[in-house]
Amino acid sequence: MSLKEHYNSVTVPALKKEFGYKNAHGVPTLRQVTLNIGLSRGLKDAKFLETAESTLRRITGQQPVKTLSRKSISNFKIREGMVIGMKVTLRGKRMWDFLEKLIKVSIPRQRDFRGLPPDAFDGQGNYSMGFKEHIAFPEIRADEIEVVHGLQVTIGTTAKSKPEALALLKSLGMPFEDKNA
Repeated sequence: MSLKEHYNSVTVPALKKEFGYKNAHGVPTLRQVTLNIGLSRGLKDAKFLETAESTLRRITGQQPVKTLSRKSISNFKIREGMVIGMKVTLRGKRMWDFLEKLIKVSIPRQRDFRGLPPDAFDGQGNYSMGFKEHIAFPEIRADEIEVVHGLQVTIGTTAKSKPEALALLKSLGMPFEDKNA
């Protein structure tokens, strides 16, 4: 069963019961998944920029967008309009497919993984997590990389609060750590 089918058949009824929604359309769902790479050490290195771009393209199957600085910061040697990062936003089928791969393959492949922290939600029900090494994704082969870099994944939901978003992601199979254990 795909993650989207699991959401429709298992998650929606469970959340309706838990939070007392009258309608299936009131149940929180996923809006988007955003992957982001900051180019801190690669600002001067054009090869690092190409590496980050190819990494995001291979992981998501989409062309990444360059993020530009809005103002100059002399201490960091950043000029206005300079490329400081790369990002990809996934929606629809690609989002569901990526999230399934993330939950079942990439997160468990992390080194010393003991569960995701359940307190990384913002006030609007979005969850952010970081990967220290991009080699956790199956599309990246460890023998062909020269520079290991991290990336951030943000899961955007329509949940109005942290408990709703936590229940949604737990029901989808996100491996959160147990604070009581």
